[in-house]
Amino acid sequence: MTTDAADENKSAERDFTTAALFALPVRLVIGWTYFSAFWRRVGIDDKLNPDLPGYVGEKFNHFLPNALGIGPIIEHLLTHPGLLTVAMTVFTIVEGIVGICVIIGLFTRIMSLAVLALAFGILLSAGWLGTTCLDEWQIGILGVACGLMLFFSGGGRYSADGVLSGRFPQLAQQRWLHWLASGAVNVRTPVVLTGSIAALALALFTNQHFHGGVYGPLHNKSVAPTIAISDARISGTDLQFELFRTEGADVYGSFLIGVGVLDDTTGDTVLQLDGTQLSRLPEAAIANRYVAKVKPGAHSLVVPLGAKAQLTIDNGSTRWRAAHSYTLVLTDISGAIWKRAIGTVS
Repeated sequence: MTTDAADENKSAERDFTTAALFALPVRLVIGWTYFSAFWRRVGIDDKLNPDLPGYVGEKFNHFLPNALGIGPIIEHLLTHPGLLTVAMTVFTIVEGIVGICVIIGLFTRIMSLAVLALAFGILLSAGWLGTTCLDEWQIGILGVACGLMLFFSGGGRYSADGVLSGRFPQLAQQRWLHWLASGAVNVRTPVVLTGSIAALALALFTNQHFHGGVYGPLHNKSVAPTIAISDARISGTDLQFELFRTEGADVYGSFLIGVGVLDDTTGDTVLQLDGTQLSRLPEAAIANRYVAKVKPGAHSLVVPLGAKAQLTIDNGSTRWRAAHSYTLVLTDISGAIWKRAIGTVS
């Protein structure tokens, strides 16, 4: 190696060492962000057991209604509870490994790509959630940007990569290892600029898609509950319909205090259940589809975010007329009302 080439290599090493030093606060914090997810679910509490309160699969269920592009994957896992438990366990272990490796700076570059991938998954699945300040979107998009920055900088002197390079100088000279761990790599300015612009474009697109944050009107689907009603029908003596909670806070349910049927022809209410009656619905009347479950509460029917269920309610002595049209009306404790035409009377 010529003297000029050696000097150039030393200069590049100094540049990357400085860049990694500047990125150190981000590396430590983003590493803890991911490791803490593992620690909360395994070390502090048991959130991987589907039979215990706080099961992480329920949180995953909350992502479903407005996930971007990966809804079918989420739904497939939710409809296969055993597979969901395995997926949540593997995902948690991966977050723990990635987090601790980023904190100590071991294989920093490849772990930074894992950070980017995990953050991208959070962005697509949960970027629409956040009751006060777009919480999940910010976590996702900042994770993407931080992962990209750490890939460019590497771990530097204050990392396990740096310690191992000092211990094994011959191995540290292998350029392929630099791409996996840390050290000077041939990353040209156009590549950095392209990656940065792509990250910005992703931020603008997802911010607009989820929240209308680039141009109005602004919207936040995590504020007020919304329930979608489908397949409403009268079958014999039963009123049957499917409900799906698609919006609202993930930590707070919709509380139904009324289920009624309106005769559109006469204007009369022909069936009405109040909150007390709904709180006494038998288990057999509710067929839940996902992990988050519709269930009777103390004074209402509780519908968590992402829950989907078919309800079967005995009409008792109600007389239905095939020539009349009917409308199903659901009433939330907040005063919100959702309506759906009843399709068939048989």
